[in-house]
Amino acid sequence: TIATWNINSVRLREGLVRRLLAENTPDILCLQECKSPVEKLPLEGFRALGYTHVVARGQKGYNGVAILSKLPITDAGDRDFAALGHARHVSARLENGVTIHNLYVPAGGDIPDRTENEKFGQKLDFLTDLRDHFRAEAPLKSILVGDLNIAPREDDVWSHKQLLKIVSHTPIEVEHLAAAQEAGRWVDVTRQDIPQGLLYSWWSYRSADWNAADKGRRLDHIWATPDISGAAHGSRILRDARGWDQPSDHVPVFATFDL
Repeated sequence: TIATWNINSVRLREGLVRRLLAENTPDILCLQECKSPVEKLPLEGFRALGYTHVVARGQKGYNGVAILSKLPITDAGDRDFAALGHARHVSARLENGVTIHNLYVPAGGDIPDRTENEKFGQKLDFLTDLRDHFRAEAPLKSILVGDLNIAPREDDVWSHKQLLKIVSHTPIEVEHLAAAQEAGRWVDVTRQDIPQGLLYSWWSYRSADWNAADKGRRLDHIWATPDISGAAHGSRILRDARGWDQPSDHVPVFATFDL
């Protein structure tokens, strides 16, 4: 079982990570937006819960990705997509040969226009580089998870019409994500398991009552290559975590693989 979670500062929310690991016991947890250098990650508490294997990339105050595992993993490297100099990707390999990619795609700012907003351009460039990487080297026996910062489907957002010009659901972002997904022949495991209905993994901090308003978006994803996607099942999103004390605005997404 693998879980992915944008934790929005792992040091600030170490207790929430430990709660998730203790209560849900995924074999592997991939974290994004750790906001910490690797040497300052609070690993002792995670190790005490059995997560003794760690592969991570970090930087002070921003970005950062980590893979915590009960199962033995080896560092399989990272790529600086779009040459941003950000800690946004790390990969690890399991003993059975499965490679796990943990990604944190740039959010893209507030204005969906690369001429007015450099961050939006960086997001599109990141996705284009990701597409080109998969075209050049087709992934096999791989799982890709993370905060991809795009809700691609109409039922991945609370209102398709109202969010068409909002960053994370604009047509150009959805097209770029689809191109990257198609290049690697990635299967959206969550939607393979839960093909119909509204599905969210993020609710804004700006909403006074996120639960009642329920204006969510599905920004966090689990994909798999076709050679192992048939082994996936049991996908779920832990909505309750959005109501924990001092929560992240994202919640964990899970999938199980019989491998």
